[in-house]
Amino acid sequence: MDLVLEGRFFIDGELKQTAVGIEDGKIVTVGKIVRGGDERIDLGNKIAFPGFIDPHVHFRDPGLTHKEDFASGTMSALHGGVTCVLDMPNTSPPVTDVKTILEKKGAIHNKAFVDYGLFAALTPDAKIDQMQKHVAGFKLFMGSTTGNILMNDDREIEYLMSDIYRSGKVLSVHAEDDSMISKTEERSNMDHLRNRPLEAEHNAVRRLMKYRGMKINICHVTDAVTADMAASCGFTTEVTLHHMEFGAEKVEGTEYKVNPPIRTLNIRDGLRKAVSLGKITMFGTDHAPHAHSEKLQEYSAAPGGMTSVEIMIPILMKRMMEGKFNLALLGRMGSENPGRTFGMNKGRIAVGYDADFAIFDTKNISVVDPDKLHSKSNFTPYAGLEAIFPDTVMIRGNIQIQDGEYCGKNIGADIVEPGRH
Repeated sequence: MDLVLEGRFFIDGELKQTAVGIEDGKIVTVGKIVRGGDERIDLGNKIAFPGFIDPHVHFRDPGLTHKEDFASGTMSALHGGVTCVLDMPNTSPPVTDVKTILEKKGAIHNKAFVDYGLFAALTPDAKIDQMQKHVAGFKLFMGSTTGNILMNDDREIEYLMSDIYRSGKVLSVHAEDDSMISKTEERSNMDHLRNRPLEAEHNAVRRLMKYRGMKINICHVTDAVTADMAASCGFTTEVTLHHMEFGAEKVEGTEYKVNPPIRTLNIRDGLRKAVSLGKITMFGTDHAPHAHSEKLQEYSAAPGGMTSVEIMIPILMKRMMEGKFNLALLGRMGSENPGRTFGMNKGRIAVGYDADFAIFDTKNISVVDPDKLHSKSNFTPYAGLEAIFPDTVMIRGNIQIQDGEYCGKNIGADIVEPGRH
């Protein structure tokens, strides 16, 4: 064995004192006593989680790299304990066919500091059978947002669904019915909420209910009703930190402008309860960076989106230590469930899985400092909140963060086609 780690690991929903043996980037043994190993590391009182998986990021590469690129985005993920990301297709050009998939893979190759997979966007003439072997999943934009890949016609959606089903891939959905979205002038987050009402989200999910049993994932759900509707059809769901955190009537400024919008406090509180009851499958940050100058425009002109891939898990880790968030939920929603949903060999500390770890010294509390974040878009509404950033991060047995500092290499690999150049 190359390495043995000894300490407290999140395994099957709880912390267990154990040892984990690693060889060739894989976990080869888990047990109270693991003998041998070329190197042994005692983690002491630190907590080791499986590397966290973010199934929803927008790293803007190619074509919009003034906002973010794959190097800055994955470096941000790494510092937040995220060891694998799934990147969305609304880049420039949008990823909609084999040509644009392979062009994007070429543009980002050798830039990544964490492992990754790519989504392809659905268009009316999408060739699912040609794209499926290259992507981690497909993305359906039923509501308009950054980029122009809107597809909100039931006939066009239905035309593709049998091919998606046969592909075995997950279909992640931006579920807002665009026909219910208003374009009237906005001056505040409450105006933005008025223009993109909750019923638009409900109706989009309602229209998908005839596909119950398919591998459909509803992105960034904003209330408990959406989660219940999705679960009734066997769909998975994502939730963001910003929809759990903020209320539109309490926050001002374009830094809070996102799609779907921040809801009211009572909706937020219902969403929090749904999360606490285990009714939502996984976290997805919807990390959506923009240049500061773009976000500083007047409200109607400013784009929607905020950055959080580096800070979501550290903030939740601090709240877990305060007893405000459940440890088992953090491990399941952050690692196990996204790994299982997207068919990855990641997200669990178990034999045969990739040796990805996010290891935390829970006494090492800091605050979110925008100047220390690694995204190109480092302004954040989370500035000043307490967080516990990872002490050590490992990807496939390789230490990439140690004592909170980057010490590795850009070893990130495509989880779908790891050998493609």
